[in-house]
Amino acid sequence: MRVAAKLEQIKQQINEACLKVNRNPDEVKLIAVTKYVSIDRASEAFEAGIKNLGENRDDGLLAKWSVLRDKPDWHFIGTLQTRKVKNIIDKVEYIHSLDRLSLAEEINKRADHKIKCLVQVNVSHEESKHGLSAEETIKFIESLRPFDNISVEGLMTMAPLTKDEQIVRDCFRKLRELRTQVQDRNLDFAPCTELSMGMSGDFPIAIEEGATMVRIGTALVGEDG
Repeated sequence: MRVAAKLEQIKQQINEACLKVNRNPDEVKLIAVTKYVSIDRASEAFEAGIKNLGENRDDGLLAKWSVLRDKPDWHFIGTLQTRKVKNIIDKVEYIHSLDRLSLAEEINKRADHKIKCLVQVNVSHEESKHGLSAEETIKFIESLRPFDNISVEGLMTMAPLTKDEQIVRDCFRKLRELRTQVQDRNLDFAPCTELSMGMSGDFPIAIEEGATMVRIGTALVGEDG
């Protein structure tokens, strides 16, 4: 199926989820995760009207950026190695995976303007997932105050892969509650308005729980080109 047709289906699901909780669909930014697809498929997604593309590896982002350049807004959504920061820092609109001080230091050093970052939180405490614990998050964010080139725009998490909807919903709800705690501190360097949560299998639940960004790959662009 062409991306344009899948996009209409996804938009309908976004609208339905927003309607359930009286949200405006315009509040939800759709990010097409193109990490498993070809440059042609990523280009098709952009031509279909998707303005936000997500990559989880620097080489994948650079390959697609070489063709699409800065026409889309690029989101780096994977674990970012400190030594790879210099490769992508001037090409991305958002980094969704800030989770350690050494990475923050490198981003701040390499950037020539404020970089929009989301702090990755491992709400579910799964060993297979990266990110800070909820308990560590606020202290970590406060430690970012000296970094002039970092703006903490929000939080990111991934829910467990389970068919138990309540477990998934609880994960997203906890991230929303944590965001409120950050916002209550009125930190000028951390407006923390964004919630990046929800993927192909659970994005309607994430939207119901307050997601402002959903990262959709398989259901939108497929797994290969």
